[in-house]
Amino acid sequence: MQYTLKMNKRTHQSIAAAGPALRLPGAPLGQFMLGAIVSILLYSCGSSAAPGPAMGAMPPPQLPVIAVFTSPATTYKEYSATLEGRVNVEIRPQVEGYLEKIYVDEGAFVKVGQPLFKINDRIYNEQLNSAQSSVLAAQANVAKAQVEVDRLIPLVDAKVVSEVQLKTARTVLDAAKASEEQAKAAVGNARINVGYTYITAPVSGYIGRIPHKTGSLVGKGEFLPLTVLSDINEVYAYFSMSEPDFIVFKQQFAGNSVEEKISKAPAVELLLADNSAYPQKGKITSVDGQFDKTTGTISFRATFPNAGGTLRSGNTGKVRIPQPLSEVVIVPQEATFEIQDKVFVFAVGDSNKVASKPITVAGKTSTYYFVQSGVKAGEKIVFSGTGNLQDGMVIVPQPISTDSLLKVKPL
Repeated sequence: MQYTLKMNKRTHQSIAAAGPALRLPGAPLGQFMLGAIVSILLYSCGSSAAPGPAMGAMPPPQLPVIAVFTSPATTYKEYSATLEGRVNVEIRPQVEGYLEKIYVDEGAFVKVGQPLFKINDRIYNEQLNSAQSSVLAAQANVAKAQVEVDRLIPLVDAKVVSEVQLKTARTVLDAAKASEEQAKAAVGNARINVGYTYITAPVSGYIGRIPHKTGSLVGKGEFLPLTVLSDINEVYAYFSMSEPDFIVFKQQFAGNSVEEKISKAPAVELLLADNSAYPQKGKITSVDGQFDKTTGTISFRATFPNAGGTLRSGNTGKVRIPQPLSEVVIVPQEATFEIQDKVFVFAVGDSNKVASKPITVAGKTSTYYFVQSGVKAGEKIVFSGTGNLQDGMVIVPQPISTDSLLKVKPL
């Protein structure tokens, strides 16, 4: 084994200064140098091996701890929903013509019978005049045929003319009367067409988009309606429920039929697109008769009052169905952490050692989890500060009372 020895300037000076004292009489200079170097190395090794001050152990962390508790609570099932007005009427033209007037604007509220659109009616007025003229002509033919019948009756009685002539005259009279009725029907049809040129609101509600402008040619064949009129005093929220959820839903309420069970269901809530709660509650009013084979779901309809017009057709949201629970284990969400979509808590065991435990969540509020399994009532868990904890670590518990927590964060 070989060693390489390096000396700095200070080492050389030390050796030179100690030379006279270290050099033995008659010893060669090389032996003197070697002895000096060994002495310096032994001194350095001895100095570096000297023990330093001992490091103190870190004290266990002081963390807030709370006992798991139970309480009556209400959990919710949420289902995505689309909203529609109670009545959505497509306003379509029944006759063809140029759009002459638009009496309303998009988004306006109209009452039943209020004028909406006017189609140019000149051609239909002319058709009405022609039909009325045809009635006059038919009435004249009826009168003429009646005169002929009246003329022939006494002649037949006097046996001046044959009875066949009278029968022929009466047939002509009947044909004239039929023509008169046909002409009158044409007048009625012409009047209807004239009436179709003046379009009024069939229900009260809000006007939707108006795609056509004044001067546009409109008719029955148009793909787009003139507008859509929505009666939104009440709105329908349509949502779908999976087959397992539907089975659970039916088991919650008494009744021999689905209709009876629905009638006993509690009021439901509506969350709007921004997750704010609609102030008025609704009621489930109907359910489809069969499941959709494509999606495996069944559709429900909930009805919500909307006197203020806050909700509009086409809105989206979530229907929340409450599920009351008589007694449920409750864990603050702040006391939990997640690993791979599983929820855990740190339970405090003997000697104040902590151990992570998975829990099964049955429902939740904004601040609490309703636990189905994993922890029991009375079991102590770390309330906060779990970020640096590991299984087996010892803590100094700082108890938090349930009452004080519920005052700050009520259920």
